[in-house]
Amino acid sequence: MHIFHNPVHSKHDGRQEMFRGKLVPCHETPARLEYVLDALRQRGIGALQAPSAADMDLVRRVHSPRYVDFLQSAWADWIALDPANADLDILPSVWPVRGFRHDISPTNFAARVGLFSFDSGSPLTAGTWEAATAGAACAIDAARAVSATGSPRAAMALTRPPGHHAGADFFGGYCFLNNAALAAQALRDAGAERVAVLDIDYHHGNGTQSIFYERGDVLTVSVHGDPSTEYPFFLGYADEAGQGDGTGCNLNLPLAAGTDFATWTQALDTGIDAIRRFKADAVVIALGVDTYEGDPISKFKLQSADYFLVGARLAQLGLPAVFTMEGGYAVAEVGINVANVLEGYAG
Repeated sequence: MHIFHNPVHSKHDGRQEMFRGKLVPCHETPARLEYVLDALRQRGIGALQAPSAADMDLVRRVHSPRYVDFLQSAWADWIALDPANADLDILPSVWPVRGFRHDISPTNFAARVGLFSFDSGSPLTAGTWEAATAGAACAIDAARAVSATGSPRAAMALTRPPGHHAGADFFGGYCFLNNAALAAQALRDAGAERVAVLDIDYHHGNGTQSIFYERGDVLTVSVHGDPSTEYPFFLGYADEAGQGDGTGCNLNLPLAAGTDFATWTQALDTGIDAIRRFKADAVVIALGVDTYEGDPISKFKLQSADYFLVGARLAQLGLPAVFTMEGGYAVAEVGINVANVLEGYAG
């Protein structure tokens, strides 16, 4: 398996996020990826390599150009307001809710941040743009690697910040560019007529769903915590099946807090069956290991040994596969759990 790792991921290192009325240390930290890298090296899993430069034309086809322009200039705009802002991260504080206009990009910086975000828990830092675009490059390169003649059947984009909460024109949930969606589009561009995205993070992949919701060439499947009680709350319900050309091409499998591995696996098998019926030519697996029983912000009950079986089940799809690294916040166990998935996948 080729593993494209992000050598500049640590440049995105948020100081604080807003949580229940107070600023707290960020759960999404550079240590998450370092633990994964250490575990893969110790077990000899995969061939690690850095990505090429990001294909910004592809990025601008998945994400709106004005959103990409905002992300690229946000830190410089923040510092231009006041040089002292260099010691602070950017957090949104105002949003255009129902009935407000979204078509105009305000000149006020705080308003622009709110226009392109959906929560106050995703700090934008001095290195966010560089880290996010290098992560996008990992995802695109991984997709192109599995599409090449004579290439390995699987590759991984081992990167952070994660991506599956980022929509075409918004960030949130620690995500800025949607690596799973970029990988799916890269697979399509490389010749796959039908691509599936299987999201097994604890939290619903709202960004990925919204990007492909009206497309019939990409099936999105997500097994996640019930959005009536779990973040991101406002998407991820079972009745969301796609729209227009995408009708029938979105499958949400929400589960209650406290779900154990046996019940979770039944939902995973339902998603795998849907991918088979869709007759996908390739699959993107949005791999979150925040389904782990010890995760501090999630509520499923998977144990580390279960992830070997998760990997084995995913391998049964028999499709060219791109893994993208998403959540997992029990930092010391993240590397173990990701490595277990990849070992199980390799058989």
